[in-house]
Amino acid sequence: MISIQLKRIFVFLIVLFLISSCAGLSDRAAESAITPLPLQSNQTPTDKVLEEVDWWKTAVFYQIFVRSFYDSDGDGIGDFRGLVQKLDYLNDGNPKTENDLGINALWLMPIHPSPSYHGYDVTDYYQVNPDYGTLDDFKDLIDAAHQRGMRVIIDLVINHTSTRHPWFQQALDPQSPYHDYYIWQDENPGYTGPEGQKVWHRAANGKYYYALFWDQMPDLNLENPAVTQEIYQIARFWLEEAGVDGFRIDAAKHLIEEGNDQENTDSTHQWFADFYRYYKSINPQAITVGEVWSNSFEAVRYLRNQEMDVVFNFDLARSILSNVNNRNATSLNNTLTFETRLFPPGSMGIFLSNHDQDRVMTVLMQDESKARIAAAVYLTSPGVPFVYYGEEIGLTGQGDHRNIRTPMHWSAESKAGFTSGTPWLFPKPDYAEKNVQNQLQDSSSLLRFYMNLLRIRSQSEGLQSGQFYPVACSSAAVLSYARVTQNEQVLVILNLSNQPQEKVTFRTLEGLLPGRYRLQPLTGKIVEVVVSVQQDGSLQEFEFPDTVPVGDVLIYQFEKLPEN
Repeated sequence: MISIQLKRIFVFLIVLFLISSCAGLSDRAAESAITPLPLQSNQTPTDKVLEEVDWWKTAVFYQIFVRSFYDSDGDGIGDFRGLVQKLDYLNDGNPKTENDLGINALWLMPIHPSPSYHGYDVTDYYQVNPDYGTLDDFKDLIDAAHQRGMRVIIDLVINHTSTRHPWFQQALDPQSPYHDYYIWQDENPGYTGPEGQKVWHRAANGKYYYALFWDQMPDLNLENPAVTQEIYQIARFWLEEAGVDGFRIDAAKHLIEEGNDQENTDSTHQWFADFYRYYKSINPQAITVGEVWSNSFEAVRYLRNQEMDVVFNFDLARSILSNVNNRNATSLNNTLTFETRLFPPGSMGIFLSNHDQDRVMTVLMQDESKARIAAAVYLTSPGVPFVYYGEEIGLTGQGDHRNIRTPMHWSAESKAGFTSGTPWLFPKPDYAEKNVQNQLQDSSSLLRFYMNLLRIRSQSEGLQSGQFYPVACSSAAVLSYARVTQNEQVLVILNLSNQPQEKVTFRTLEGLLPGRYRLQPLTGKIVEVVVSVQQDGSLQEFEFPDTVPVGDVLIYQFEKLPEN
């Protein structure tokens, strides 16, 4: 057993070395891929945005639970028309305005018919949840988002269906062709799931079916070619007929079991490799984002063989929150350095929390200074950021999933301005103080902080696609790193402690472009200092000429000085 583990570690180190060796080449390829094309005479700026190659590599996603976003008709449930009414808050299509977040991609949690509020037990893959509107309403949403330069991906739940799906209802008959759409045994095999949960459940026909998450969500048998063809046609429908730009794949690691092995199997990897080729044949710019809730070593495997375009990095999300909470800049620097080298450029889904996790502001004990630092880390690091709705105004929530999927706070009006009726779930009690309207009017609010930071990111090639280089700092309390492309170099400085840091020095051994530079603030004060980068790419040690304050985010662009 030990020998096998050593072999795996040795192979991983070789792969990591090759990834690091190719990082510069991959970075240059990514840079060339996002070079904007000149506008044709009949093009608008939005057309230009939607024609970008590998668009997701520089996108910022916003995750939306439609049920809780905005209700347009007073029935207490968020809907597609309500989302259209709030699109200008996310992106009004005009980069010169300052009252939108500047989001350029949306991830919609399940939109299909379902007996559950969350929608992860689908009953019809070709329709939308009537609580949210009609299919035409959904298509109107897609058009409105595209007009503003925003892409849209939807949850594709293919590991399982609802027991109320017609497939499963017919599968109860062993003679039905749908019987093999699911996984059956005459006797209970007896083993449990990865977390010790019951996975074999007795059906009305006396047989046992496999359901990893819940007895109302039976797993599909994706080893059956007929089921795979069903999924292919579903994907084609939403890409071609509905106009979506891709899919977030729920529970991706559980797709195909191999005996008692129920996650990250070779069969699962092969299925996704085949699916990747299929959806790319329909639209080369369509994407999949994988929920692979495993360690980074397992997650990155889905990217190496062209199985998915983006995979969420759960290890990094946990590290950011933990280290910001504990004010441990050294540990966070080490994690960022490792994770950003492990994942190929433009493929790491970076986030703080999602619909299955306690909300950021709760994890950080409602310390807004920490929330700003955590946001700055993931919005200035390599990867594809995903903002969970309400994170930008400091929504709280923990424990039961409903408690972290509550309605958005739009105003101090009754029911947080979410609905004119009785909400499906009441907003948090603090909505009168913590809402979009109030924070838009406060230049120092958390929302304004997110808006400003996202605007800086959108205008910086370095922050969007630059390679990550750790920058050594004389203070263990300060996290610092550089983002570097051939056209721009950016220095990020974050003080994780609760004390100002003075006479701080910085240096790095590699990665920067040679020359003498002035530091131009993208955020932070103007500083009078000239820094030098040697021919080998090392940043000569220099002392920062000002105090590094608590909670501030300092971002500086290297402005090259003329040669003497």
